[in-house]
Amino acid sequence: MVLYTRKDTVSTKDIYEGSIFDVRVHTLKADGNKEIRREIVEHNGGVVIACLPSADEVILIRQYRYAVDEELIELPAGRVAAGEDRLRAAQRELIEETGYKAELWQELPAMFSAPGFCTELLSFYLARNVTFVGKDLDEDEETDVMILSLGEAWQLVKDGRVRDAKTAAALGLVCHS
Repeated sequence: MVLYTRKDTVSTKDIYEGSIFDVRVHTLKADGNKEIRREIVEHNGGVVIACLPSADEVILIRQYRYAVDEELIELPAGRVAAGEDRLRAAQRELIEETGYKAELWQELPAMFSAPGFCTELLSFYLARNVTFVGKDLDEDEETDVMILSLGEAWQLVKDGRVRDAKTAAALGLVCHS
């Protein structure tokens, strides 16, 4: 049962506008004029790439993530710029983070990263038929490329060594489809 929707919004207050996301507070009137507040992180979305250099291998990257102060094992991924085509963003991110270029691309189901407070929609892609063309990292990025069997990658998820939800979701789609 839906008690209220975005159409019940009566005001929006801009809290923060940044280069990666914006934060807004929405005030709603619902259910007999009861006032409800929702804090929303607005994000253009991202792409996640499960790149298979062979039928049973996947490319992962190890990189430091400042927000959690940890080095994480992840699939290549990145932000979608405003107005950017999602497939082109995935193709760009794969080269930037791994140095690999894929010829065959398949779109997988998209998922919201944290729908309780964030608009970020993650588009998942399967990339195959790859060649190494050289990394083109952003100036604030450093990645260590790892090529593992799909079984080894899934075991990292099961062992808790992959702690990134988007990576676990994408590997689940690839390993169990």
